[in-house]
Amino acid sequence: MKEQGEGAITAVFSALKIPMFTPAELSFLAEYVKTMSPFAKAVDVLQGEASVQMGWLVPTVTLLKTKLQHLRISSKLCGPLVDALLAGLEKRFGQMLTDPELIAAAILVPRFKTCWTEDECILKLGLDYIKSHLKEQPVVQQGETSPSSEEDDFFSLIKQSHSQENAKQLESYLSCPAETMDVLKSFPALCNMSLRLNTPLPASAACERLFSTAGLIFTSKRGSLDSKNFENQLLLKLNRRFW
Repeated sequence: MKEQGEGAITAVFSALKIPMFTPAELSFLAEYVKTMSPFAKAVDVLQGEASVQMGWLVPTVTLLKTKLQHLRISSKLCGPLVDALLAGLEKRFGQMLTDPELIAAAILVPRFKTCWTEDECILKLGLDYIKSHLKEQPVVQQGETSPSSEEDDFFSLIKQSHSQENAKQLESYLSCPAETMDVLKSFPALCNMSLRLNTPLPASAACERLFSTAGLIFTSKRGSLDSKNFENQLLLKLNRRFW
């Protein structure tokens, strides 16, 4: 079958009088595809909107850099391309890869936790962020006086117990083998933090798709649509899979 396919392609090129690719060109194209494949997959992952949260950003970019570095070792023709991709990732995401909040968001995605990198310093940044925000902070309402030192001393045992309980939740979460988001329901403190950190999307592709769809609806011949009608049509078109 493969030989028949190659023969058909050769016949088409001959009929159109188009020169065939040389072996060197075919080798380059094969290596180019191999090099760009992980990059294209990473872009598809980050541009999703159904099951992707902000916590996917750091693991995805980190693993992409690792794959490109492995390809750089065996690359014969696309070495400069790999170097350019790595330089671009460092320039665009370098600071984000060491951002404690983004690292914490990745750890609070059950699919990743701490298995997406072997860099203990990076993981420590995220874990320290989570631990510091799990501690209860005293809240003083406006118009109220701050509690006296005696009251602080008297209720300190309660604060310590809550802090210890939250620390136990983190340990239990990290040792839990489940990888679905539902597992966070068993750890209320971590669930609340994950909702805060992972509600945003890591890319603007979903927003761009929204504006693109809106442009198809609000054309020059439909300029008299009122805002309510336009909003209803946009929502129906974007959610047509549900009806």
